[in-house]
Amino acid sequence: MAGTVRIEHLVTSGTFSLDGGTWEVDNNVWIVGDDDEAVVIDAAHDADAVLEALGDRRLSAIVCTHAHDDHVNAAPALSDATGAPVLLHPDDQVLWELAHPNRRPGGALADGDELKVAGIGLQVLHTPGHAPGAVCLYAPELGALFSGDTLFAGGPGATGRSYSDFGVIITSIRDRLLALPGETVVHTGHGEKTGIAAEAPHLAEWVARGW
Repeated sequence: MAGTVRIEHLVTSGTFSLDGGTWEVDNNVWIVGDDDEAVVIDAAHDADAVLEALGDRRLSAIVCTHAHDDHVNAAPALSDATGAPVLLHPDDQVLWELAHPNRRPGGALADGDELKVAGIGLQVLHTPGHAPGAVCLYAPELGALFSGDTLFAGGPGATGRSYSDFGVIITSIRDRLLALPGETVVHTGHGEKTGIAAEAPHLAEWVARGW
């Protein structure tokens, strides 16, 4: 059961568009599960690549850490191919509608929810700031946090665009993420993974720099 659960990682490439600009980006897609069942965290850019990685496993959910288009642009196609619901925090509906104006998510995430996959729990932590409905997923049995774009190796996610707030993301990181065990591995939305113990000492520096 829990001993067979694994974390798999794909990198997919495409674009991120908001506030009239478009940028080339590489996104991390995380698959958590065992040989029979899995969840996908952030279906970015390439549904076919995610389907190939899943193989014949049952996909129980497509979890969106937030609704910036680079994190959700492959979610409807992946849902259509597998029947798995797309789960999103309702506070990010405004961003979802920018990416998918004619389609609604399949279910809502709320702070304190626990998603079950392959016998383990993924705890939903509402961590607004990068986006109003941003969430992180904490898997204590795996010692893992899936941070989306809330926390990266070296600092918080960007807050310079619409629907973001620097003070709010700092509060989210300080109160929700840095309170986790220091040995927790942080699997990020872009770039390299990090750890709570590696990032915690730098909170005051981030606040002083204002990013």
